Amino acid sequence: MLRRGEVERITALSKSTLYRMIARGDFPAPTRLGARAVGWRQSAINRWLEERIALEVAC
Repeated sequence: MLRRGEVERITALSKSTLYRMIARGDFPAPTRLGARAVGWRQSAINRWLEERIALEVAC
């Protein structure tokens, strides 16, 4: 599981952009890890990155 800071670093997206994209359904939603903690599956982030790359190549 990746915490938000790691996701921001890997994707080069800010916190506000991440949550805006999640609300639109354009980014994987996090999984609740505890009362005040969330995390993202590494596989979901890798898949999202691969999809973004594929979209760029297709253009």
